[in-house]
This record gives sequence, C-alpha cells and structure tokens, in this order.
Amino acid sequence: VQLQASGGGLVQAGDSLRLSCAASGRTLSNYVMGWFRQAPGKEREFVAAVGWRSVNTFYADSVKGRFTISRDNAKNTVYLQMNSLKPEDTAVYYCALRRGPYISEYEGAYHYWGQGTQVTVSS
Repeated sequence: VQLQASGGGLVQAGDSLRLSCAASGRTLSNYVMGWFRQAPGKEREFVAAVGWRSVNTFYADSVKGRFTISRDNAKNTVYLQMNSLKPEDTAVYYCALRRGPYISEYEGAYHYWGQGTQVTVSS
C-alpha cells in the first residue's frame, strides 16, 4: 500500500487549507485513516483519525473545532480540512493507514505512512 499526501503550502494565520491523501496498491477495506504532524524540533504527534464508514472520528485537543477529517472510500482518499490556521500548526503533515476498524492516536498502531506534506502558517 502506498500513501500519497498533497495539499500543503504556505498560508497566513486565519487561512484555510485542505490536505489530501490517496491510498493505492493492495486493495483494502475496513481500515482507519489518520493524520499526524511533526514540527521542527518536536516529536510527531497525532492530529485526527477517521474510521472506515466515517461514523467515528477523533481529534487532538489542539485542532478540535478547527480541523475536520473526512474520507471517500470510493477514491481511497482521506482529507483534512484545516480552518483558522495558527502559526503553531506549522509542521510536516503525514497521513497513515491502520488496518482494522479501531481508531488509534498512537503512531505505532499504523501500518502504512505517506511521505509528508509541509504546511507553513505565517503570523
């Protein structure tokens, strides 16, 4: 399975951005998709995750109410809509895939990772 993230860029504080991550390769079903991020000098942290049928979602407290995760299973794609961006959201954003139905915020629980896309928010 390969994951390709896109949509990053340079924006100003308060702007919006939408990230996409397309999965390809081995056909999978009933898997969780998640987003993580890593800021310079910091460890990678969980951002959001969504279950197979999009019924279950989970967000980090730092993005709750500003970010929305969604998925289109027909396109094997997950999205992260980021609104009201702040300079502290600046990071490389990674998408990840976890086999099975259970959402997790732990990066060790994910089986496949994308290459990352840079998001920079200027003040």
